[in-house]
Amino acid sequence: MPNILFAAPAETWQEYEPLLTTALSEQGIQATLATDLPPEQVDYIIYTPNAELQDFSPFTRLKAVMNLWAGVERIINNPTLNVPLTRMVDEAGLSQGMVEWVTGHVLRHHLGMDAHIVNPDRIWDDTPPPLSKDRPIAMLGTGALGQACAKALTQLGFPVTGWGRSPKSLPYPTTHGPDGLTQALTNAQIVVLLLPDTPATENTLNAQTLSLLAPGAVIVNPGRGPLIDDAALLDALDTGRVGHATLDVFRIEPLPDGHPFWSHPKITVTPHIASATRADSAAAVVAANIARAERGETLHHLVDRSAGY
Repeated sequence: MPNILFAAPAETWQEYEPLLTTALSEQGIQATLATDLPPEQVDYIIYTPNAELQDFSPFTRLKAVMNLWAGVERIINNPTLNVPLTRMVDEAGLSQGMVEWVTGHVLRHHLGMDAHIVNPDRIWDDTPPPLSKDRPIAMLGTGALGQACAKALTQLGFPVTGWGRSPKSLPYPTTHGPDGLTQALTNAQIVVLLLPDTPATENTLNAQTLSLLAPGAVIVNPGRGPLIDDAALLDALDTGRVGHATLDVFRIEPLPDGHPFWSHPKITVTPHIASATRADSAAAVVAANIARAERGETLHHLVDRSAGY
C-alpha cells in the first residue's frame, strides 16, 4: 500500500482529497494519502511548485513526483530532486480549457469584434472580415496544448503552421529549428505561443522575429511570459508592425500596477486564466499514473530534464 504525500497550498487539500481518494480507489489502489507523512515512508508526492516543500532529500524511498501544473520551470532545476518528475497533461480539463480560451481570442481578433463591441463614435464599417482560410496562424509549440489548439483551429478552416524545437509529424504542417521558426512566422497574421519556459525559448518573439509577421499581426500568448521580449513587443505595437497583443502570462505575476501593458491601447491583459488544472480530471490523471508505477510500467508525461519540459 503506497504512501502518497499531497504537497500543495493548504487550501487545495479540501478539494483534492476526496477526488484523489476516489480516483485511486477506481484504479484499485489502497493508499495512505495525507498532507503530513514521515519523509522516509513516502512513495509518491503529488505536488505544486508553490508548495512549502522544496527539499526532497529526506524522501529516501520516493519513487516519483507528480506535478499538478503543466509548467515545470519552478521545479525542474531543484538539485534535491533525483526521481522521475511528471507534468500535468489533461485533455479533459487543462487542454480543453486552453482550446476554449485560444479559440475564443483567435476568433475575436479574426472577426474584428473589439471594434464592434467598443464603438463610441458609432462608426458604420460594413467591411466583412476575411474567411478563416485566408488567415494564416503560427502555432509556436507542438506539445499537447499546442496540438489541441491547432486541431480546433484547423477544424475552423484556419491554415495553421506549427513550430517546435524538434521535428514532429502531425496532421497539419510543422517546422522546427531556427529556419523553421522563420518559415512559420513569415507573413503569419496571428501567432499563438504555447511553448515551455526554458532558456532556449526565452524571447522567441523579439525584434527580429516580430519583423517577419504580416503587418498588423496579432499576438496571443497563453504560454509563458518570458517567451516575448516585452520592449520589442511594445515597439512593434507602437510602430504598427503588430496590431494587437492579448497576453495571459507575464514575467512578473500578478502584473505590477505600473506596467505599461495595463494602459497600452493595443494590449489586452487577462490574469493568467487561459487554462488551469481542474481538480476532478487532474486527480484521475495522477491516479492512473501512480497505478502505472505500481505495476512497474513507464510513467506517462515524464519530464525531460535535458530539454527543460
